Amino acid sequence: MSADPAASTKPLGEPASAAHSHDPAAGWSSPAAATADGPPTDAGSRRRLPAAAPALLAYVLLRAAGLIVLWIFSHRAGADFWSLLHSRYDSLWYAQIADQGYDQSLDNVGPDGKPRLPNLPFFPLYPGLTAGVAAVTPFSIPVAALVVSWVAGIAAAWGIYAVGVQLASRRVGLLLVALWAVLPHAVVQNMAYTETLFTALVAWTLYALLRRRWLTAGVLCLVAGFSRPTASALIAAVGVAALVAVARRQDGWRPWVAGLLAPLGYLGYLAWIGQRLGRVDAYFHIQSTTWKIGFDGGVDTFATFRQVLTKAVPLSFYTSTLLMALAAVLVVLLVLDRYPLPVVVYSLTFLVLTVGTEEYYWAKGRYLVPAFTLLLPVALALGKARLRTRILVLGLLALISAWYGTYLSLIWTYSP
Repeated sequence: MSADPAASTKPLGEPASAAHSHDPAAGWSSPAAATADGPPTDAGSRRRLPAAAPALLAYVLLRAAGLIVLWIFSHRAGADFWSLLHSRYDSLWYAQIADQGYDQSLDNVGPDGKPRLPNLPFFPLYPGLTAGVAAVTPFSIPVAALVVSWVAGIAAAWGIYAVGVQLASRRVGLLLVALWAVLPHAVVQNMAYTETLFTALVAWTLYALLRRRWLTAGVLCLVAGFSRPTASALIAAVGVAALVAVARRQDGWRPWVAGLLAPLGYLGYLAWIGQRLGRVDAYFHIQSTTWKIGFDGGVDTFATFRQVLTKAVPLSFYTSTLLMALAAVLVVLLVLDRYPLPVVVYSLTFLVLTVGTEEYYWAKGRYLVPAFTLLLPVALALGKARLRTRILVLGLLALISAWYGTYLSLIWTYSP
């Protein structure tokens, strides 16, 4: 392949046909056929925002429906609707960082005078953007956090649509966005959490990879490294794709640069914590000794899974069990249907990280929210179904999502 910039615009992601019969040895390049329901041509891609408008509208309407249900039941329960979105659990940690900055050590005292956990494990991009919005607007820190989350949700939906179009068709892109909007834990997309921001960066990084826009992918992945520790899954996707391109001598120096840029944000934040606390493994030390979180390869997850099978546990445990099982099946489908390598690597690595992380079993369903790529086989299957089938399925999922989001917000007493 030539290193000419024009070569880097040739798509890396092949449209996922019904049979997914592309040859992986031939790379991921593909024609961008212009059809009424297919991927747009390069000329049409310049009008991508109007093309994405139905998907963005669908996302807004589906999430608004979930919020309306939550508002109705929170009003009946006497709970403050807005506080449910911006002033609970991790939202409080991000607000505290945005307002006061990071702790100087592991010995910290809360407002009540009691020792509290250090806030250093929370990555800086989301609280940094929150502080920035609060600084240039009249919004308070909690409201600014919601603004960042909601705007990022739109950006994520747009990126998810772009990935769906690149791999299949506009219809699949629309369905992929709709499915992501009605996940059981979709309520966190409207909370002061990092899921939407991270998902937006993931979606546009994968889209850049599929289009072989290496520098864009590298920079976006670098930024994603400042948002969540699970950016390591995205780093793996960029790194593997870059290695394959280098091995095939494709696109000259660009894959090299993308592979080198990808981990810099993640490693940079870990290095900063290490410098602040005076030890190289500071981040992992904090996680294991104070927050009691670490990667054990799934030992704790499978131990809890056995309890789910033999004892009565809260609903959120059953939900996380079901979602992890479904995620495993969908990863297998991505492999068997031979989806592009970056999509498979990201999905598989993300699932391994989710299952392999100890503690917080009930929250593993939420952890999977940024793994929208797992929904591709479902979106493709729905795309072939009749319109009434698609409406009924999405309607049912929207009801389940609204109900479960209300449960997580009003009944469940831990983080969603």
